[in-house]
Amino acid sequence: MHPILFTIGPFTIYSYGVMLAIAVLVCSWALSLDAKQYNMSQEAAYDLVFWCMIGGFLGARIFYIFLEWPYYMANPIEIPMIWQGGLAWQGGFIGGIASGLWFARRHKLSIRPVMDLTAPYIALGQSIGRIGCFFKGCCYGKPVSWGLYYPVHHARLFPTQLFECGMLFIIFLVLKAARQKPHAPGIIFAFYLLLAAMERFIVEFFRGDTVPAPFGLTLAQYVALAVFAAGLILIKVFSHETNTHRQRRT
Repeated sequence: MHPILFTIGPFTIYSYGVMLAIAVLVCSWALSLDAKQYNMSQEAAYDLVFWCMIGGFLGARIFYIFLEWPYYMANPIEIPMIWQGGLAWQGGFIGGIASGLWFARRHKLSIRPVMDLTAPYIALGQSIGRIGCFFKGCCYGKPVSWGLYYPVHHARLFPTQLFECGMLFIIFLVLKAARQKPHAPGIIFAFYLLLAAMERFIVEFFRGDTVPAPFGLTLAQYVALAVFAAGLILIKVFSHETNTHRQRRT
């Protein structure tokens, strides 16, 4: 693992922070190329990604601090040190979605197309971010004899970060392909919820840094179940509304 890439005088460059920056730059650039398909300017696309990332980072950090409150209560100076790692997917998801909805309403954009535009790049950003987790050594898996050796943990562990990176990248590709086919507005985002929830629910069985919740599951798995249910509901609602609209037109 390489949590620190290099130092320049008094400044330390952390690999986790670098990967987050790369995720923002790549997703911003790629989303701006797709923006024209949704009648959105490239400037608006960059602004959308910016605010979604801000909301996502804040939500992810706040939720992570909540989960690790005893540690941060004893070390409050580390609360703003987001570049060192410490983000929770659950909070990032809520914060990013809330920021995106706020941006769409403020700029009077149609919400569902914006959701479909951003859905693949949410997965892509998560995928790149997991590489940062791998370098830092957080979000690690359970000990296995054939696993990768993590010096920071002095053990061979299941590389859950790389597993998630690959799965999320596949979700990105699937959503990009699905977006090219006829679909009801909002459906692509709903499918993101389903796929991301399934991915996270599965990977939790291999994580070695989570605390079991009631009935042998983890908090993240319960959140994943709720997200999966939300995705199913949205698919039903969006599909029904689209079919109703078509019937009225005919």
